[in-house]
Amino acid sequence: MSKKVVIAFEGIEGSGKTFHINHISNYLKKKKISHVKLREPGGSKNSEKIRKLILNNKSNFKKNTDLLLYLAARSENIEYLKKFYKKKIILLDRFTDSTIAYQHYGMGINLTILKKINNYLVKNFKVDFTFLNIVSKNNMKRRLHQRKTLNRYDKFKNNFYKKVQNGFLKIAKRKKSTYLIINSNLSIKLNKKIIINKIDKLIK
Repeated sequence: MSKKVVIAFEGIEGSGKTFHINHISNYLKKKKISHVKLREPGGSKNSEKIRKLILNNKSNFKKNTDLLLYLAARSENIEYLKKFYKKKIILLDRFTDSTIAYQHYGMGINLTILKKINNYLVKNFKVDFTFLNIVSKNNMKRRLHQRKTLNRYDKFKNNFYKKVQNGFLKIAKRKKSTYLIINSNLSIKLNKKIIINKIDKLIK
């Protein structure tokens, strides 16, 4: 029997978090370990509608509107997630720490307000462990350049991504025991091995 943990994958654009969460999901499928995988924004039907609105290249929301849309998307997901909490392994492609990194450290929104709304939504639902994928400016730009389509959040200035990644690192420092930093500038093969080794320990 595996432990029913909640594992988040965080990081800025081009950091490899989605690649690694998909790899872990396939790894668990091969081992026939039941799990749920969900991305933010997105996941549930209504949350995917909000995702399209947030990431649309024609959208030009104020920072508070952006925050509330992200939290609205989370509101649509949380009841779904709670159904599986402590019953299945849950893999999250972004969660509450992304909101803090992007909306507080990146956009300067008041942290107290942000945390209050987040706590109101998620209540007792907690992430057990987080993989933070970090990436250099050059590698991020190269990887984004290779994408077929870019959304609104792929097109911000480099200084914004720098502030967000530094924000993630500050969060990781505070939550040292439940965070593992993955250097995405290193080989994918090495990082796959590091993540799988940690996953195996988390679920046993």
